[in-house]
Amino acid sequence: MTESEAIDRYILEHIDPESDYLRKLYRDTQIKLLYPRMASGHIQGRLLKMFVSMIQPMNILELGTYSGYSGLCLAEGLPENGKLYTIEINDEQEPFTRPWFENSAYADKIEFIIGDAGEVVKNLDVTFDMAFIDADKRRYTEYYELVLDKIRPGGYIIADNTLWDGHVIDDKFHDAQTIGIRSFNDYLAKDERVEKVIVPLRDGLTIIRKKP
Repeated sequence: MTESEAIDRYILEHIDPESDYLRKLYRDTQIKLLYPRMASGHIQGRLLKMFVSMIQPMNILELGTYSGYSGLCLAEGLPENGKLYTIEINDEQEPFTRPWFENSAYADKIEFIIGDAGEVVKNLDVTFDMAFIDADKRRYTEYYELVLDKIRPGGYIIADNTLWDGHVIDDKFHDAQTIGIRSFNDYLAKDERVEKVIVPLRDGLTIIRKKP
């Protein structure tokens, strides 16, 4: 076991446990889907739920639903009348993910939308208090601008994978996704409309606050 794996195990032993429902979803994701590493997982899931409890949003926007693990964690923290709008571009994902939402305790809080976030977000007549970006890394800057326009002043955006397994600082990597993440990070660093900090959890989480 590596030091990193040992630390992760230690963390898991000292935080709130996964629900049985999330544990089953995570296992199903590992068995049935391609690229199961894309699922948020226990540590990040508990952090997302905690962020929602802290920020207390009424409306959350998620770009990139995948198996629904992160969406369920976000919805878990919502107040009774809160709403999560989660957008997934891959229509082949719907038969797996939709039943997990519909059979969950948070079904009435989740609006699951299949489509291109770049088009869907423009047509949503909703002001959001919080957003989670975990979609196509090549389009992160585009998504960020779309989302920022929909976030209320003082609201939060969380962007996932912003360290991209360390590739952002490794000159050997010039693939489109790495370039997309680097470009987004550079763009965000210069953006004075927001406050931001990168948290080195898993693949990197950037926490962004839109200035009032």
